[in-house]
Amino acid sequence: MDDDTVSGKVIAVNGPVVKATGLRGIRMFHVSEVGPDRLIGEVIRLSGDTTIIQVYEDNTGMRPGCEVISHCRPLSVLLGPGLIANIYDGIQRPLVGISEMCGSYIRQGLKLSPLDAEKKWEFQPLVDAGAEVTEGSILGEIRESPLVMHRVLLPPGISGRLISIAEAGQYTIEDEIFTVATVEGLQRGKLAAYWPVRRPRPGRARKKPHVPLITGQRIIDTFFPIARGGAAAIPGGFGTGKTMTQHALAKWCNADIIVYIGCGERGNEMTDVLTEFPRLIDERHSRPLIERTVMIANTSNMPVPAREVSIYTGVTIAEYYRDMGYSVAVLADSTSRWAEALRELSSRLGDMPAEEGFPPYLGTRLAEFYERAGLVETLSGRDGDITIIGAVSPPGGDFSEPVTQHTSRFVRCFWALDKILSDARHYPSISWIDSYTEYLSDIEGWWKNLDDNWLKTRNEVMNILLEDHRLEQLVKLVGSDALPPSEQYTLFCAEMIKNGFLQQNSFDPEDKFCSPEKQLKLLHCLVHLYKKGMELVHAGLSVKEIASLNVVSEIVRLKSEIANREVEKIDAYIDRLEQRLAALKTPAKGP
Repeated sequence: MDDDTVSGKVIAVNGPVVKATGLRGIRMFHVSEVGPDRLIGEVIRLSGDTTIIQVYEDNTGMRPGCEVISHCRPLSVLLGPGLIANIYDGIQRPLVGISEMCGSYIRQGLKLSPLDAEKKWEFQPLVDAGAEVTEGSILGEIRESPLVMHRVLLPPGISGRLISIAEAGQYTIEDEIFTVATVEGLQRGKLAAYWPVRRPRPGRARKKPHVPLITGQRIIDTFFPIARGGAAAIPGGFGTGKTMTQHALAKWCNADIIVYIGCGERGNEMTDVLTEFPRLIDERHSRPLIERTVMIANTSNMPVPAREVSIYTGVTIAEYYRDMGYSVAVLADSTSRWAEALRELSSRLGDMPAEEGFPPYLGTRLAEFYERAGLVETLSGRDGDITIIGAVSPPGGDFSEPVTQHTSRFVRCFWALDKILSDARHYPSISWIDSYTEYLSDIEGWWKNLDDNWLKTRNEVMNILLEDHRLEQLVKLVGSDALPPSEQYTLFCAEMIKNGFLQQNSFDPEDKFCSPEKQLKLLHCLVHLYKKGMELVHAGLSVKEIASLNVVSEIVRLKSEIANREVEKIDAYIDRLEQRLAALKTPAKGP
């Protein structure tokens, strides 16, 4: 054993929680190897000479007396070229490599390098020996995938004079690439290095997000947008479409890198991601989506403790690419399963339970996760951002439960899924009544480059939907025929907005993704119909006369009949709509 290695003995086992003694000098969150199979665990509590470890693997057969070894290092992930298009479990074991070795089930104690140590990468240096470099400096580039240029960075905490750097050529992650003379001495580096998952990677400064994350989903981009570098939650009961919404965001959002974390979800849902993403073509680049995606899979049949660390593994990988200057979207599905893992572990530790049995530090842990989102000026001087979107699965769709309530405190965007909408096959089933966003003022400037009146138009349509919600309560009591014509017309226009704008078909080749330009044109169509039609209603025409026009019924088909590159056709439609409505003002007179 080396000087930094300590050993001890197991004295008690309670499921994945193991108590050991004799590990002198060990600290919180240090990694331990437990038992004859050297199962990976992490120190979660210290009490005198007793160390409490949570084991991230199946520890069936573990018993008192088993040896525990620790190298006194925190739980870390290996960061370097080769992360893209890979799939890992919660502690960054490559599942594809494991499958090739032992089939569908992970063998106890199996350890593989997260990155292929034998693969050679084409390295191109960007600085010369003798240059003064600081932490975060870009030393060279590697083409990691056709969509991702991997920038080799000087690790945080290292600054000085570059003594040597590798020439252009092919290198493995184990080859020495650079040597820097610092005040502490010579520091040598490779293409890959470890970073502790619970320690956020540093940046120079945090900035206020100002560019929207374009998702191609109209109800999100137009009504409840999120800025790149923001945080959002997608709460919803079983069957409301959380996972499908996450999939749609992963497929079409304009982030450079996608980190998808399947945390405690069903295996078939992760299988859908694994089989679909390699085949799915990214329309922005005409390349497979997998070429800019990293996946963390910790399904419901995997050890519960690994769920707790999986979101930290994912967000640490995201920070690595953010530091290169990329925009990264982290999609966590779902944080409720992660919170359930916290609850199980805390109960085994004998912690005093808080609401619904969750530990009292649930809010703190959620805050630590969501606060790692943000737009930052990186150490290299570039801007990079991480957008975190977490799905929440409240039991019975009850948004007052602790995970949803705590999450809503730490996010500025809340996309509440509605069971009634999903039962009606209205997707995305995001409720326009219960959802909200605080990013409208932040991103208004970006939208104004497309349309000066974007926010005004958006608010006008939102007011129609809110008025519709109020009127629906009256309709349940007295029926729609008892309402005055103007309110009946408001109900009619709201239905056109729901069917022609809010509802979106992910299987329709034209409707699955809607560009910002097309969204604005469709919005103007609906506002035009409402304003011109309301004038006719006040002039004495009936709602039925307006609704019977063929040109009016066409509005719900524009989303699937007009492509994103043909938005000028919507202008032609608006002209035609205005002509037909104007004709109603001056009906032909009889003899």
